[in-house]
Amino acid sequence: MTVPIRTVPIRVVVCDDQLLIRTGLVTIIDAQPDMEVADECGDGQAAVDLVRRLRPDVVVMDIRMPGLDGIGATRLLAGSGVPHPAKVLVVTTFNLDEYVYEALRAGASGFLLKDAPPDRLLHGIRTVAMGAALLDPEVTRQLVGKYAARIRPAEDGPAQDIPLTPRELEVLRLIADGLSNSEIAAALMISRETVKTFVSRILTKLGLRDRVQAVVYAYRHGLVT
Repeated sequence: MTVPIRTVPIRVVVCDDQLLIRTGLVTIIDAQPDMEVADECGDGQAAVDLVRRLRPDVVVMDIRMPGLDGIGATRLLAGSGVPHPAKVLVVTTFNLDEYVYEALRAGASGFLLKDAPPDRLLHGIRTVAMGAALLDPEVTRQLVGKYAARIRPAEDGPAQDIPLTPRELEVLRLIADGLSNSEIAAALMISRETVKTFVSRILTKLGLRDRVQAVVYAYRHGLVT
């Protein structure tokens, strides 16, 4: 999916305690005509202070850092009750444990792995800046594989009561299987823009924030097992 390039640069704060990685992220982001790095830091508390002062469009946040970690910083910047929540894109090497859930619960708008190619990182920043949620498809697959068995079916939500059309239900099942928009488009032989429209409708109708919540919803309502 192509995200439109803005005329006003996307201002980004980069937070990672590893100088080499942080420098690489800053270099990649600053090289884009539609982005600029407002500042960088190496720990969560510094990130909180910078973001509150600079009000960037997107915060690229690592998880494991000394002192206040990325999850704690995200909670302070984008968690429940924050008056003007920041848009946080978590970029980390840790993807097979509770970090993913905790980051999203803390208010992160997206989650990418550090081994993702640069174009996916840039796409993620643009997507989050536009106000959309982003979850790496590979992370979705791993979440499904690790946590699906723990999701208890809802007692009051039989599938026949779900307010979705048959096509929307089909798309929701594919989301729950961990497919990306491109993969869903190929499976259903429709365009990626059409898939994007379906995903938006599904999230709106069900009152869900992102694809992770859609996965949980699908399992709780017996659409996938």
